[in-house]
Amino acid sequence: MSEKSILITGCSSGIGYDAAHTLHKRGWRVFATCRQESDCERLRGEGLESFALDYADETSVKAAVTETLSRTGGTLDALYNNGAYAIPGALEDLPRDALRAIYEVNLFGYHDLTRQIIPVMRAQGHGRIINCSSVLGLAALRFRGAYVSTKFALEGLTDVLRLEMHSQPIDVILIEPGPITSKIRVNAQPHFEKWIDWENSALRKLYEFGLRPRLYDTSGEPDKFELPASAVTKKLIHALESKRPKPRYYVTVPTYLSGFFRRILSTRAFDWILLKG
Repeated sequence: MSEKSILITGCSSGIGYDAAHTLHKRGWRVFATCRQESDCERLRGEGLESFALDYADETSVKAAVTETLSRTGGTLDALYNNGAYAIPGALEDLPRDALRAIYEVNLFGYHDLTRQIIPVMRAQGHGRIINCSSVLGLAALRFRGAYVSTKFALEGLTDVLRLEMHSQPIDVILIEPGPITSKIRVNAQPHFEKWIDWENSALRKLYEFGLRPRLYDTSGEPDKFELPASAVTKKLIHALESKRPKPRYYVTVPTYLSGFFRRILSTRAFDWILLKG
């Protein structure tokens, strides 16, 4: 295939890291962005084109778009919005500022970056915008309300954009992973410590014997049904290279089951399954 270009966010580890290296090997020109410059330097040492993009910083987003277009001569074939983080904790313990902070990254940053890329794709007559959602964009789980709400919102935002781009030469696609090997749990720890006063919570025992042992688990044991990041990249490749990509791609058994159960079960029945974990 002739070299095509893609901008990927959240490439320091996990899903973004695997996608960047795999697509680079497939002949794509990959712009692998990370929030921290130190991670960008590491990726450059591994042979990737990398520079900073912090969803929470509008100036950073704009600078990353400018840098990308300066390197391609003003074109971009694909955008993969992937970077995100979680704030574990019960909703009643989640301060307003915490919710505001996570939305800046997991939703508003996606929207801002996408808006800046759409005119480029419209002008060149083609493009693919791929948003990485989650099984938690289909199903709710306790103590994950902040992350769940951003992914539910992302699902809606992406569905509307797909409809609005119907007459345009731009495909808008969702990828919905379930449990994937990544650092999301480790990366969530400082956010939990910053925002959640669990010791003074009415739900302290649930934190002490449930959420915290799981959040700080160092056993290295994979979750049930967990797949490597390459499973997501496999779906990403189809979304990028298929002549007629699907509107959404499920990854992992829990995602397929959640999509199925949500369609056929009552809310009470689906809640019962979710409460069982």
